[in-house]
Amino acid sequence: MSKLLVSPSPHIHADVSTKSLMRDVVIALMPAVIASVVFYGWGELLVLGVSVASCVLLEYLITRYLLKKTSTVGDFSAVVTGLLLAMNLPATTPWWVVLIGAAFAIGVAKLTFGGLGQNVFNPAIAGRVFLLVSFPTYMTHWEVPQGLFGVDAISGATPLGIIKEGLMQGGSVPELMAQHGLSYTQMLYANLGGSAGEVCALALVAGFLYLLARRVVKPWITLSIVCTVAILTTAFSLADPTRFTGPAFNLLSGGMLLGACFMATDYVTSPMSNLGGIIFGIGIGLLTVIIRYFGAYPEGMSFAILIMNATVPLLNRWFHQKKFGRA
Repeated sequence: MSKLLVSPSPHIHADVSTKSLMRDVVIALMPAVIASVVFYGWGELLVLGVSVASCVLLEYLITRYLLKKTSTVGDFSAVVTGLLLAMNLPATTPWWVVLIGAAFAIGVAKLTFGGLGQNVFNPAIAGRVFLLVSFPTYMTHWEVPQGLFGVDAISGATPLGIIKEGLMQGGSVPELMAQHGLSYTQMLYANLGGSAGEVCALALVAGFLYLLARRVVKPWITLSIVCTVAILTTAFSLADPTRFTGPAFNLLSGGMLLGACFMATDYVTSPMSNLGGIIFGIGIGLLTVIIRYFGAYPEGMSFAILIMNATVPLLNRWFHQKKFGRA
């Protein structure tokens, strides 16, 4: 009987559930989803459809027929995984590559560990990194959005890729920014190439503000990531502005905002305490800057989140939230 005793009364009750929380995340992602379809067109709509449908169908089949459990697709977590995976992929990704990514995200990163609430790594990020390692050609083929429904879209590198490659060839950051017309203003609402989730920073921020208003997430992880990246990149850029990009560029480019607002804040794979979350966010920001500046890949957000996901059990052990009723 002692194992069934949770804690003495009183208990705090809230009218929330996994389904309601995940439904709010889906709603929060809608501005970015709509922006991605507007800028990338029908190709992006296909990627979104295949990703979401694959994640939902695979979770249903695996839970019902392999694990012999009640289906969990009704909690919307598979839909969230599908949306986030799609937004981490180029709009030109073939449908069968999206299907493989969904299979890894749901079948390996999520259900192998026991399903929602027990997975160590964020499924969508795990699926994205798996595809990046397995199919680098497809995962690094970008289209620059040129207008409504992808009209006259052209192939090109991401802003992070342009700077990384240019620096390796002896260029400087100011020269490369001017040469390729990299504008912070445009990066705020229409990125110059990248995955679908990178196309509109304003849409991502709007969705995050919705989550804050609904009290679905707390701001500490996101703020600690943003502040860490801003402080470090400011220091590096002041030390050598010809070699290191500044804070505005790093915050608006790549998967920074998508990762900080929607994936690092995942309940299951982030620390439970506020202090643990702040340390978690600082680690993500630090690793992202290190990978971007000194690593082989121009982007580092996905790798940073996965690495810090592995530290969450330790952070939960070391840092505890104040118990209700304790001084």
